[in-house]
Amino acid sequence: MDRQTQIEIEAAAFRKLRNHLMVERPEVQNIDMMNLAGFCRNCLSRWMQEAANDRGIEMTKDQAREAFYGMPYDDWKAQNQTEASPEQRQAFDTAFRENVTDKT
Repeated sequence: MDRQTQIEIEAAAFRKLRNHLMVERPEVQNIDMMNLAGFCRNCLSRWMQEAANDRGIEMTKDQAREAFYGMPYDDWKAQNQTEASPEQRQAFDTAFRENVTDKT
């Protein structure tokens, strides 16, 4: 497989993942994803931001989130996020530290 075809296939898979998380399964909470998998929708938007910035394209955190979520993050959060339990928050603190903070 040539490099361009690989890039196109990977991009298509990413779009399918984004659609799955945003349209097909919006009820799945970011905190649960982070606690179970070590990443969430916000991580995906941050990775988009980092990729853009690496290529010299200025993209802020808010711009990346809006590009990923298809709307301002606060709007998506109000429509789809629920309040986290104390247990979820504690697990999130550990997952975030292991998968984000300690990785940078």
